[in-house]
Amino acid sequence: MYLQHDDEIWRDFPGLVAGALYCEAVTPDADVSEPTGRFYAVAGSRLEAGTESELPEIQAWRRAFSAMGLKPTQYRCAAESLLRRFRKEKSLPAIHPLVDLCNAVSVAFAIPIAVYDTANVDQFLRVRRADGDEAYLTFSGDTEHPEPDEVIFADAVRRAHARRWTNRQSGLSAIRPQTKEVMIVAEGLHDFAAADISRLISDLTAELDKVCSVTVPPAILSRSSPRFSFAG
Repeated sequence: MYLQHDDEIWRDFPGLVAGALYCEAVTPDADVSEPTGRFYAVAGSRLEAGTESELPEIQAWRRAFSAMGLKPTQYRCAAESLLRRFRKEKSLPAIHPLVDLCNAVSVAFAIPIAVYDTANVDQFLRVRRADGDEAYLTFSGDTEHPEPDEVIFADAVRRAHARRWTNRQSGLSAIRPQTKEVMIVAEGLHDFAAADISRLISDLTAELDKVCSVTVPPAILSRSSPRFSFAG
């Protein structure tokens, strides 16, 4: 099983940097309150200087969404949506220890992080332009089809596991109490994304042993090295 961004994505978004992790033996009852609290404190400190829309990491995603023909204030990357909620509520809802940890890291770095249950992914995840006939399962159980040329995460049987790139993940591969194996991907587009993604992956890996077992070395992806292979 593998994750790979199509060359067209690297061509259109040359500033893209992606980091990927694979994790097994996920436990649904781990206590991650201490690390999430530390990452929340970082996010809170950053937001003291202004709103999430002023952060360079978020501004880069807004430019990307505009380039994709999307209105950035209507379709926000996942990190911006989390930061908006965090700014208003000073916390984020508890969902699952692994998701909670990744969400806390996401708001600290202002970088979108997706977590996929690989049991519901067929063979691979390709970040590519949609044809428009792929199936996307919403969290409410409805099936949608992405717009042609929309950036999606697609598997081998043409299921879209995310729509509008980092805007909305599918309910199909969302993390549940029975989840055992996951693939985690963080993506940045801002000027210093290379350093930030490297640090994010390092910081996240250091905390993951509270929730799961990292069995494959993490990877930083680029146009010249676009594939992350993992067991799945």
